[in-house]
Amino acid sequence: MRRPLTLSRRGLLGGALAAIAMPRAFAEPLSDLSRIYRETPLRVAMPSFASPPFFEAAGADNAGIDVTLAQAIARTLEADVTFDRQPRTFDEAVDQIADGAADLAICKLSRTVRRGRLIRYSRPYAVFNHGLIANRVRLARMAGSQPVEPVIRDFSGVLGVIGHSAFAEFAGASFPKASIREFADWTSMIDAVRAGEIDMAYRDDFEIKKLLVDDPSLTVVARSITLNDKTDTLAIGIRPDAAHLAAFVDLFLDISQGGAVMKTDEIIARYRASRGV
Repeated sequence: MRRPLTLSRRGLLGGALAAIAMPRAFAEPLSDLSRIYRETPLRVAMPSFASPPFFEAAGADNAGIDVTLAQAIARTLEADVTFDRQPRTFDEAVDQIADGAADLAICKLSRTVRRGRLIRYSRPYAVFNHGLIANRVRLARMAGSQPVEPVIRDFSGVLGVIGHSAFAEFAGASFPKASIREFADWTSMIDAVRAGEIDMAYRDDFEIKKLLVDDPSLTVVARSITLNDKTDTLAIGIRPDAAHLAAFVDLFLDISQGGAVMKTDEIIARYRASRGV
């Protein structure tokens, strides 16, 4: 008759100590991270145009705040990273991860309610205020003898936004009485402000301050306005079926940034330094 196997207390203790003394690698995760370890690199969607200091145009050296952030996340995952620069707009970058064609969108991506129905978001890593740049003559004509502030609050003129951007979504809620005109890019919208074709252009205050760093002469024909009661939070977009990756990205941001977020003045200072201004 076979005797039952028994273990003494000493034997159990010895086995536990041996297990502690013997280092081992972590097991491959049984989660959505498994594919990144097994099959393909971390795939990051980023539009083809440039948005310095966050990212440069496709074809240029991969550089900028968002590129460095993507590379650091991949390095911490012990994975390679590849950048998909096919998207022509921010919304197309969102579509890439919504469809599972990329894992993350790291591209100065604003959080919006509509996008939140399609993808996951990390916690914010930067926060700006909303901003306007107004044609001085048209704004003065609208205001007349009254202060500018109530004109802005109840604005009913022509407002420019970049099509397929967060501010195209924000505009209806922020300025319900305005006539919204969409532009293909920032440059053509600012040209319309200069020429008096529209009253104001709507974007985050960082881009407006950056514009005035690049072209101080614009203040002759245009006035910048910061909306301190409205914020634009930037976050990493995450494919909707990647719960573990989403938790990992939040953990990475918490540990690497200590819960802090970048703000306009900090990033403008970095931009000025990069331009030698």
